[in-house]
Amino acid sequence: MSPRSASVNEELRRRSRERLLQAAVELVDEHGFEATTLADIADRAGSARGLVSYYFPGKRQLVQSAVHRLMHRTLEEALEREPRTEDGRERLARAIDAILGLARDRPVLMRQHMAGLLQAEGFVQCPEQRRLSELLSETVARYGSEDVTADYPLLRALLMGAVFAALVPGVPMPVPVLRAELFERYGLDRELGAPPGSDADAEGCRAHDLSRFFATEERGE
Repeated sequence: MSPRSASVNEELRRRSRERLLQAAVELVDEHGFEATTLADIADRAGSARGLVSYYFPGKRQLVQSAVHRLMHRTLEEALEREPRTEDGRERLARAIDAILGLARDRPVLMRQHMAGLLQAEGFVQCPEQRRLSELLSETVARYGSEDVTADYPLLRALLMGAVFAALVPGVPMPVPVLRAELFERYGLDRELGAPPGSDADAEGCRAHDLSRFFATEERGE
């Protein structure tokens, strides 16, 4: 049997990493961070335990990358939802609603994500985190920012603060209230984006299958 080509090996590695990300986000969503082990994740992904360590230094880094993947794919989906638009105000509204929607619909995952960011290692610099940064930066630019390098970190901080406020145990703030504050901050009409109770919001709430965010099959491009 002839050895596999470099491109085939690269594709196999990509699929293995994708399966680990999907398994991590599913298991933490189902059972929480502490109750999920690396062995559990490897078993769910159909991978050897040692393969997890090949791609990720530890469980926290793996889970943070998985949640960043969920966040950037959720954001991509919202930004490209029909009717597609290049209007910066609509795209910013969609971005805000997408991230707040995750706090509402995936509280276990997002609470763990916020807790992980407060650890010593902070943000994990991974492809998933970089893609999320790119999408938010592009959104700020299309909104009309004249200084994206300053305005992007501010948007990121405001979104993180809103997610944290929505997830504080015992005293969570309602997502609609947080949405209204962010929309006022950016001068957005409340009808933009996916207002709570709208068809677009209902569609997002029904989309519980996470597999669409993790491409484990061969891609066409």
